[in-house]
Amino acid sequence: TINCIVQIKNITRKLLLWYSENKRLLPFRKTSDPYKIWLSEVMLQQTKMKTVIPYYNRWLKHYPTLQSVAKARIDSLLKLWEGLGYYQRCRNFHKALKIVVTNYKGNIPNSYNHFIDFPGVGEYTAGAVLSIAFNKPIPAIDGNVKRVMSRILGIKNLTIYNKRRIKKTIYKFIPIDNPGNFNQALMELGALLCTPQKPNCAKCPIAKYCSAYKSSKPGSYPSSKE
Repeated sequence: TINCIVQIKNITRKLLLWYSENKRLLPFRKTSDPYKIWLSEVMLQQTKMKTVIPYYNRWLKHYPTLQSVAKARIDSLLKLWEGLGYYQRCRNFHKALKIVVTNYKGNIPNSYNHFIDFPGVGEYTAGAVLSIAFNKPIPAIDGNVKRVMSRILGIKNLTIYNKRRIKKTIYKFIPIDNPGNFNQALMELGALLCTPQKPNCAKCPIAKYCSAYKSSKPGSYPSSKE
């Protein structure tokens, strides 16, 4: 098991180094504005990266600040959203930013307990926005991260117990000084190398720590029904 402090530090260091050298250059990675980071996370829910990028850029041309969204009429926002699908995301984001303006003087709160209460925000979105925008050491566990962590830990079935194990392990890994990049590194590893089929273990910076890699059947973790 990965408990040794040296091992944990090595995994974290290697992942961050790999990410700094291999990450995709995406528009929302060039900002520390929590509004823009939150917008990208809302748009990326259940939607492919290449679909989102033009929508993200167009949205920010029309609505550069959270105040401009809060003041906008919902039908104008939905018009810009057209084609992205899952329109409830747009409605929730609008409602949430109105609450930010009314209850928080236009400043997005950096507390997990406050942020998780906004419409449309779940554990993943809260972890992603708070770690990337506010440097909070909170995991952001999406499908990519579940797969990467299942393989590292040798998890076949994503039971409630095993999901807790994944979360606890990420809390051990996540660096206090760079949590946003660490979360993005895990996601990026899942998107680029540790893919559902035919993972590219030869290029993986942490393959030697990975139970699935050692099993010589990495693609069978977690089992495909998950």
